[in-house]
Amino acid sequence: MDNINTLSLKELKELQLQVVKAIATFEDRKKKIALVELQEMARAKGFTLEELTGVSVVRRRSPAVAKYANPADATDTWSGRGRKPRWFLQALASGHTPEDLSL
Repeated sequence: MDNINTLSLKELKELQLQVVKAIATFEDRKKKIALVELQEMARAKGFTLEELTGVSVVRRRSPAVAKYANPADATDTWSGRGRKPRWFLQALASGHTPEDLSL
């Protein structure tokens, strides 16, 4: 990676958004990797993980990934699910399009 001091403001904001996404999904990614490893170990011994633990592995829906960012604060994001945040509605009212706010 280039020296951070040589990046433009746009590049710095893009980097910031990437870091926010990576932090938000870090623990879930590590858990998924650990679960797959444990399932493979159980399968190698001729069992399922559920048989060994007595607990069924429930697959939850993964957390929503951010699709939109507040133009005033790039760390304030919204996935596009659920109720629209005020900053999103205000940005639309001021002439922005959803594409302008997308990551």
